[in-house]
Amino acid sequence: LLLRFVVASNAMSFEPLISVIAVVAILSILAGNVLALVQENLKRILAYSSIAHMGYLLIALIALSDASTRLGVEAISFYLIAYLVMSLGAFGVATVVSSSEKEYDFVADYQGLFWREPWLALLLTAMLLSLAGIPLTVGFIGKFYVVLAGVEGELWGLLLVLVVGSGISIYYYLRIIYRMLLQPEHNETYREAGWESMGSYVVLTFLLVGLLLLGIYPAFLMSLIETVAVSI
Repeated sequence: LLLRFVVASNAMSFEPLISVIAVVAILSILAGNVLALVQENLKRILAYSSIAHMGYLLIALIALSDASTRLGVEAISFYLIAYLVMSLGAFGVATVVSSSEKEYDFVADYQGLFWREPWLALLLTAMLLSLAGIPLTVGFIGKFYVVLAGVEGELWGLLLVLVVGSGISIYYYLRIIYRMLLQPEHNETYREAGWESMGSYVVLTFLLVGLLLLGIYPAFLMSLIETVAVSI
């Protein structure tokens, strides 16, 4: 409905508004990624990186003013769905890893997770790689459509910022994965997830399946989005 309003009102043809959104997009991408880079708390990393992802989304929104409306709507819609899957998965794993006895929120707390909880570690790795935009994930497809919309709209400056921001994000996402691959500390007091977490495991597994399916075969979702885009 919001996209329909933006397109129908022709709001993205208003130059001052485009300039403001462009500045917000640049600040969101750079500030979000830099702030995430210096964090040691996993949930804060995910929270600050979400600011950067909203900046990427704004690039597709700006592209509505120059690129075809259909392509811009498709990019925005797909990226929103992709980010919903990725963020729910990443925050979901963080919630399962934490317990009522102790909050395991810091990156250091995830050291050795591949050896303690291999399935949780695999789930988080997939979500982080998707957030970084690695191929064969829904995050890559989402970012590809944003870039495609930016190219159609000739938003070269914003695309350069996107590339820089993506490069920064790859580093701090891989840092978390590297920490999980290390051997666990001998003095750790980590409590393994119990049966009460089985429901969360099932939901997270479904999110992983969706992440991979939409990354490998996005045509099904894109056909639905294209149908909506045509109506807009």
